[in-house]
Amino acid sequence: MPSEDTDIEETAGGTAGPDAAGAPADAKADGPETDDPKIAAAVAAAEAAVPRNGEPVRIDSWIWAVRLVKTRSTGATACKGGHVRVNGQNVKPSHLLRVGDEVRLRQEHRERVVVVKRLIRKRVGAPVAAQCYVDNSPPPPPREAVAPAGVRDRGAGRPTKRDRRELERLRGLMGGPGGPGQRGR
Repeated sequence: MPSEDTDIEETAGGTAGPDAAGAPADAKADGPETDDPKIAAAVAAAEAAVPRNGEPVRIDSWIWAVRLVKTRSTGATACKGGHVRVNGQNVKPSHLLRVGDEVRLRQEHRERVVVVKRLIRKRVGAPVAAQCYVDNSPPPPPREAVAPAGVRDRGAGRPTKRDRRELERLRGLMGGPGGPGQRGR
């Protein structure tokens, strides 16, 4: 018979209390464990931004809320321009998202591929926004690959005709010798 000073309760699977990893048994297993009160408050704000009763969320609103684009109108413009695809289909800004949809967004020099984990309407902070999707995007290209060609030093003055032609050749505008803009001699 156990003594009165032991607080261990026996259950069918073992004992209550800390598990093998050392976490308390009453810790939440479904949500992210955060000790930072700021992140906890942001998560609570995000929970308030979740639509009620399974209401759908527009694609332009969602990609803005999870910080894939800077403004909602930019998201709508990207949808209209064919830069946003949901499950392989081009969509309009009013397309309604569901959890589990794959969203592909082409931006500047890369493509973002995300899978929807949570629907939100209001814009939230970056740590909370990252919890709303799974990012399957390829890594961004190295910085050297996207560096602008022919950058001039500050204060170097106006480029000479020779400098301008070299810049155009580097940028591929002239097409080399005999290209557009040159006379055949």
